[in-house]
Amino acid sequence: MHELSDIYEYLRWRKRFPTVWCRGCGIGSIMGAIIRAVKDLEISKDDIAFVAGIGCSGRMPVYLDFNTLHSTHGRALTFATGIKMQRPDLTTIVVSGDGDGLAIGGNHFIHAARRNIDITLVLINNAIYGMTGGQVAPTTPTGARAHTMPYGNLEEPFDAVQLALAAGASFVARSTVYSIVQTTNYLKKAFSHKGFAVVEIISQCPTQFGRLNNMSDPRQMLLRQKEQAVSLAAAKGMKEEDLEGKIITGIFRQLEREEYAATYRGYVKDLQAEMEG
Repeated sequence: MHELSDIYEYLRWRKRFPTVWCRGCGIGSIMGAIIRAVKDLEISKDDIAFVAGIGCSGRMPVYLDFNTLHSTHGRALTFATGIKMQRPDLTTIVVSGDGDGLAIGGNHFIHAARRNIDITLVLINNAIYGMTGGQVAPTTPTGARAHTMPYGNLEEPFDAVQLALAAGASFVARSTVYSIVQTTNYLKKAFSHKGFAVVEIISQCPTQFGRLNNMSDPRQMLLRQKEQAVSLAAAKGMKEEDLEGKIITGIFRQLEREEYAATYRGYVKDLQAEMEG
């Protein structure tokens, strides 16, 4: 267990608090998990590049006392790619909401995974656009209500884990805010992994998604995460119809393959040697 003083060490708590997040939002818990993972791995604050885009999660760089960058909507992975190419020694972390990361930023998500660049994407999935007013998101469940789909969403949602696997990410995991210890452990594995790592975290948004779908009590939403969560090992023994509406959690992939920034540096070195020769 960590003392509060351990947490304060990683926060700009004298200048930037209280946070803008609504009561019951899961993002604060996720920020705590990120801090605990960094603390347990003994990564220096000065050795972290922390990037976010726009949205509720985009406020996190304001509160964390790392090398931080608040970038533009959907472009956090592109900024992080530039950082990683210039400073491969830094532990580069991107935090993104499901709208920021999978809608306007979806193309960058796919290609960062394809390249296998050494960045961890912490993808916070609350199934709705929170900060901008409760619009339907790429992860909004079919039938769920949003301000732009008041009679229920007509579309099938993205499965972020399957998208990451198909695009080539070398580390892919999913957890929930309810299982915050599990989440912290997955983050530690992701931060230590050399390659593109995706940790999708199912979070609650009582103000937008909850209020529109008769679940405005954050405790109710957390208990729903507990009830819906099924481990990957258990899911393998279940029928497809029994998995309907469930959240499959676990580490879906963890493998070593060539990392893009290292490959690029080797390529440049070989070219320089050839030209000198």
